[in-house]
Amino acid sequence: MTAYPSEIWYTRCPVPTPLGIAINLGLIERDLEPLGVRVNSIQDTTDPDKRASHIDHHLAHSFRQGGSVPAIWARAAGADTRVIGLSWVDESQAIITLPGSGIREVKDLKGRRIGLPLRRDQKIDIFRATALRALLAGLSLGGVGENEVEWVDIDASDPLGVAFVGNAARRSWSGRPLYTAEFHALVRGEVDAIHVKGSLGQEYAFLAGAHVVVDTGFHPDPKIRVNNGAPRPLTVDAVTLEQYPEIAERLLRNVIAAGDWAESHPAEALAYLTRETGSPEQFVRAAYGGDTLHRRLKTDLSEASIEALGEFTTFLFERGFLPDHFDVGAWIDRRPFEAITHNQARNAA
Repeated sequence: MTAYPSEIWYTRCPVPTPLGIAINLGLIERDLEPLGVRVNSIQDTTDPDKRASHIDHHLAHSFRQGGSVPAIWARAAGADTRVIGLSWVDESQAIITLPGSGIREVKDLKGRRIGLPLRRDQKIDIFRATALRALLAGLSLGGVGENEVEWVDIDASDPLGVAFVGNAARRSWSGRPLYTAEFHALVRGEVDAIHVKGSLGQEYAFLAGAHVVVDTGFHPDPKIRVNNGAPRPLTVDAVTLEQYPEIAERLLRNVIAAGDWAESHPAEALAYLTRETGSPEQFVRAAYGGDTLHRRLKTDLSEASIEALGEFTTFLFERGFLPDHFDVGAWIDRRPFEAITHNQARNAA
């Protein structure tokens, strides 16, 4: 009889993820309860060491689904993790300006000042990496070269500090302080354009009456859309995968099931995602394609997603965000997914 660990830990980002839905529905908790395994949230602990695992994935018996930048950085920094699934939920990635800037199209950004957030208080500057990727993609669509604009660093250190305790922890995790520094710089006239993404970016842009110069998040070319949120890896520590493969399979099976549930429950899925993101429904719809969002919460290991993850990893390394480069193909572990697929085929026979 297998002696399972007494607990496992999970973490996710406040964005649309199948893992978030699976947790919300209680699927993983119910499935692991008969094994005597308790499911804990990293977001709900006040232990700073455990909370740090949201970024560096150092906790044993833990899994994560969210933005790819911290997952990639953790692997490059030595975390022994594996990718067992990938989801791809496109999201708004906008370059915005104020109405009086005279900037209407991408070509108008030539020679102008573009803000880049800079967070020196974090292990990996997730939002600088994300912004740079989206800004370069947006500029390319208008034929504007990287050296044809003026890049301006904006100090965007977490205004709530890095002590994740009490209400501050929840506010910091929910993302509410994001873009505050960038919008201040834009309103003060220190920069001419900034990048915002997701539902919170939509809210801020709406409240500021901002002009969207370009939004790369739904561009027909997936290579333009690849960023922190597309694709999002589901990672598990290698110890859990090797010693307790059944747990990894159950985790993945329930995350996949959550995507299937969302497809058949569009209204309920959208209501959940408004709570998860902390944004009103209108901005969730605008940011993630509300009419089709419930059909795009699938988890798989498609070659296109793996290739995109590899290309983004190379981008992060070449731009100095990673301490080392690594083989993304070797990071993928197909065994849990193949076991689930095999069992489904056998049950259907």
